[in-house]
Amino acid sequence: MVSNGSDRPVIGITSYVERARWGVWDREAALLPTGYVRAVHRAGGLPVLLPVLPDSADDAVSAVDGLIIAGGPDLDPAGYGQTPHSLLGATSPERDDWESRLLRAALAAGTPVLGVCRGAQVLNVALGGTLRQHLPDLVEHAGHQPAPAEFGRTRVRLAPGSRVAAVLGAQVEVPCYHHQALAEIGRDLVVTGRAEDGTPEAVELPGRFAIGVQWHPEEDRTDDRLFAALVAAAEEEGA
Repeated sequence: MVSNGSDRPVIGITSYVERARWGVWDREAALLPTGYVRAVHRAGGLPVLLPVLPDSADDAVSAVDGLIIAGGPDLDPAGYGQTPHSLLGATSPERDDWESRLLRAALAAGTPVLGVCRGAQVLNVALGGTLRQHLPDLVEHAGHQPAPAEFGRTRVRLAPGSRVAAVLGAQVEVPCYHHQALAEIGRDLVVTGRAEDGTPEAVELPGRFAIGVQWHPEEDRTDDRLFAALVAAAEEEGA
């Protein structure tokens, strides 16, 4: 494990770069919903925020025992060879680039990875996959993202024998907030969870801890199993 004066493995979590207000300030900030931080800490990890940087992905990965690619804005479709859909949301190409470099560095180093919502999409695109830019065009409902700032609930069936099923069981109901979804699946990734409407909700790289989930486990304060599994994998990798 990374030496930090603690028995807790260090879990790096990617962050937003947004204009924000606190106290008397209104400035650009590196920020993250505290659900991620609290979930990692409850699971036994030491959470650290990874801001968007122009370089240093290898250094960042070498400083952590595990990596979470957090949720956030839509990916820029230029990154997977498509033109923007009319309902594409705000994008952050700098964050896309940073997280892709972090992910590749983590995979090369054998660092355990958990991609959350956008993070699952980053994992897929980094491995050559594509996204469906507006999921309701396919499934003809908005249940995965009912309204702005309103999480939906999705029942996900998990593939027997998969790593995510070993953690969560055969089926799980989860909080979700996404209008995009995985389309063409990236190289070596396996779809290991689907919603009832067929939407890919979990992917993983066989033989290692590299999981992407389209839902938001940090919003379910009674179920930290995915974070605990990441922390356990980080401990094992660093032992």
